[in-house]
Amino acid sequence: MKALAIAATGMSAQQTNLEVIANNVANINTTGFKRARAEFADLLYQVDRQQGVPNRGGELPVPEGVRIGLGVRTIAVRNLHEQGPLNGTSNPLDLAINGAGMFQITGPEGETLYTRDGAFNLGPNGELITLDGYEVQPGLQIPVNASQVTINQGGEIYAELPGQIDPQLVGQLSLSVFANPAGLEQLGDNLFRETPASGPANEDFPGIDGRGTVRQGYLEDSNVDPVKEITELISAQRAYEMNSKVIQAADDMAGVVSQGIR
Repeated sequence: MKALAIAATGMSAQQTNLEVIANNVANINTTGFKRARAEFADLLYQVDRQQGVPNRGGELPVPEGVRIGLGVRTIAVRNLHEQGPLNGTSNPLDLAINGAGMFQITGPEGETLYTRDGAFNLGPNGELITLDGYEVQPGLQIPVNASQVTINQGGEIYAELPGQIDPQLVGQLSLSVFANPAGLEQLGDNLFRETPASGPANEDFPGIDGRGTVRQGYLEDSNVDPVKEITELISAQRAYEMNSKVIQAADDMAGVVSQGIR
């Protein structure tokens, strides 16, 4: 009885859906986290009668056929790169992107990685680094004797130094955008890697060609909506239960047949 196998694919799909929702909820307070959504597609169909083919010679085509679906499968877990709310921290090295774009980070293997998590700090020589110690590109050094650091919306970094009236420009941050940000590979630790699906990184300064602006003293919260996730959770639970009832019904029907044979 194919209904058992079909309903089993539905239960497996909803289990994947539940795992995606669980990961969203677990990261509800993760800075710069982008929620995901499971995408599904129907499986192949078993054709018992083909529509559009004459039943016998000289007759009109059959208007409707008989096609039995064989279930569902997961085809993608899509990351939704929507803007998260900005949360004020009053820390001058906390940076949030208001709009499109990502900060560039030099990863542990020397490769360029990308993040929306702007919780930065200073290295031993004044380098701008992440909380995991990865250097922010382009390599910037803030003088260790700077009394105040100001970063404007264009990503320009100014440092107030002893004996100088005007703040000194020490560098400028840049942001990267992608044709398909959903195609970026998630690595954990709030980091993403470029892939052929995402397209190459297009780097420029904040506020140029649709890039977002930089907000000093803010961090971007997760874009997970608790109400929406609870709704999705209830829907997944109900779908899982319905598929389990189909399996139970199919098993009962098979039991009737086996008892009749005996």
